[in-house]
Amino acid sequence: MKTQVTTVCDLEKELPPDAPDAPKWLVKALQVPREEGFIESQGCDVHYFRWGNPENPPLILMHGFLAHARCMAFIAPFLAENYHVVAYDLTGMGDSGVRDAYPDSVRAQEVVDVAQKTGLFEHAQKPIVIAHSYGGHVGLTAMNEHHSLFGGLIICDLMVLRLERLKAHFAGGRPLRSDPNRPNRVYPDYAAAKARFVLSPNQPCGEPYLFDYMAFHSLKEVEGGWTWKFDTSVFDSDFSVRDRILHQAEAVVAAPGRKAYIYGQESLLFDDDSADYVREMGGTDMPFIGVPGARHHLMLDEPIAFVSTLRSVLALWSASEESEASR
Repeated sequence: MKTQVTTVCDLEKELPPDAPDAPKWLVKALQVPREEGFIESQGCDVHYFRWGNPENPPLILMHGFLAHARCMAFIAPFLAENYHVVAYDLTGMGDSGVRDAYPDSVRAQEVVDVAQKTGLFEHAQKPIVIAHSYGGHVGLTAMNEHHSLFGGLIICDLMVLRLERLKAHFAGGRPLRSDPNRPNRVYPDYAAAKARFVLSPNQPCGEPYLFDYMAFHSLKEVEGGWTWKFDTSVFDSDFSVRDRILHQAEAVVAAPGRKAYIYGQESLLFDDDSADYVREMGGTDMPFIGVPGARHHLMLDEPIAFVSTLRSVLALWSASEESEASR
């Protein structure tokens, strides 16, 4: 690994300066000791966080498109009570390095490299992948290409809609991708930049403070002002976004290994009807668990309920493994 530092968060640097007092549960979670560092994957630096005891079963957490690992930084400490947990910034996003291109095979290898270089493969149990939104697509690719290395995949609100609902969702010219050749805009100050921050899909935030937290860590100070951390190169990839979304249900069903699906019951991208649709396509071998009151960004809407749901799935899988081992 390139660098690593184990520390308790400096809350003055971690929390947004323009927001009201953080809720106590969040402060407590961020004060759980964590390691922060970089590993190298295929010539690119990958920024990660790590929590918990390496002697515990391993988990690897992945964020969605244009997001960053800190969307899991207040979730991971609750899981780290019983697990060895790593969350990382996908390359081209957050504080990770930038590539010329991001084919699926490169994304999948990142998952392997992060797990290997943070010690997750050293445990007797294989790492379980927990992945939100676009991270779920990366997780599916990793399971397809490196299935033998992982113990399961928990998909969190990856977009799946019936064809007619997809057409309605994208009616009116909703963009699927942006111009990779157009650089991110530089805003004169933090306030001006933050004013442009929105969730995608746009939604209110159940825990308003977490909106400020995500905005703060989505921006960086540069010459002339503030701009987004993600690089526009991530819009240039080797897959068709529209084709991928059209066949997402089939991809979920076809992926090998143990799977579970957690979603916000008020999500615009995956809901109760989506769960029925995946079952109809053959996905009867996995649980579908809706979090009441949560939308697509369920960790921002109902973080404690989300944690509880993750803990429940993990506990059931662990109990199943123990039962099989005792036979």
